[in-house]
Amino acid sequence: MDPKVSLLREFYGGLPADRAKVETEEHGFAFLDRLLAGGVGLEYGELTLAGLLHKYKLTGLPAGRRDELLQAHVAQTCNVCLYFGDRANDVFCFNLDNNHQANNTALIPEMTAAVAVLGAHLRGLGCEPLIIASGRGYHLWGRLAGPVANERLYDFMLRSGVATVAALHVQGHDHHRVKFNFYPDPRTCDVVSLRLFGSRHAKTKAFSRVLTAQGLLDEAPSWDYFADYLKTKTIPVARFAAAAAALAAQG
Repeated sequence: MDPKVSLLREFYGGLPADRAKVETEEHGFAFLDRLLAGGVGLEYGELTLAGLLHKYKLTGLPAGRRDELLQAHVAQTCNVCLYFGDRANDVFCFNLDNNHQANNTALIPEMTAAVAVLGAHLRGLGCEPLIIASGRGYHLWGRLAGPVANERLYDFMLRSGVATVAALHVQGHDHHRVKFNFYPDPRTCDVVSLRLFGSRHAKTKAFSRVLTAQGLLDEAPSWDYFADYLKTKTIPVARFAAAAAALAAQG
């Protein structure tokens, strides 16, 4: 098996394996025949008219099919997006998006400040994030040593988001320019998916590079960092519980 597929399997292995969303430039009946082979279900397909990626939500994936999709993801013939479990998960993610409508492909100053503040906040709690560039924003992933109830994950992310917004306000930034989304959201686990590390942006075709204190890493070093994060920065459940309790105690 491709070592990169093995890394993705390990990092995202706690997410449901029976469904996925695929983003690809491919379309047509012959493509659908290949995509749905083996009894895979198609909940919906979304064809774009702008020459970008088309989206297909797949259900009832048989054993081994997700590995095939991950291999295509690594080969960059598609982006794979996964859904979160409806009760508990061992990964969580802050999705910071540019809410500035005048230029929705650029990194705005408020975004740069937000990812710095939120990253420092999480590190201060002992929860080192994996920060991945995502077009006009960032995904900040946390990986846990075991599953945690979605309500506890969401509460932790919501409180962290509030703390970040407060810090941005103190710094003089307009926090309304940054949109915060939290995964998993207990209300939308079977509706909303998230792209995995290793994807390419639909518009810019840019690889989802890792952000460190030294800046954005190139593609190969990003994969190296991803592997190291998996080995050395997975968050013990007890540490997460302590961090969540500390946040809750702040009111």
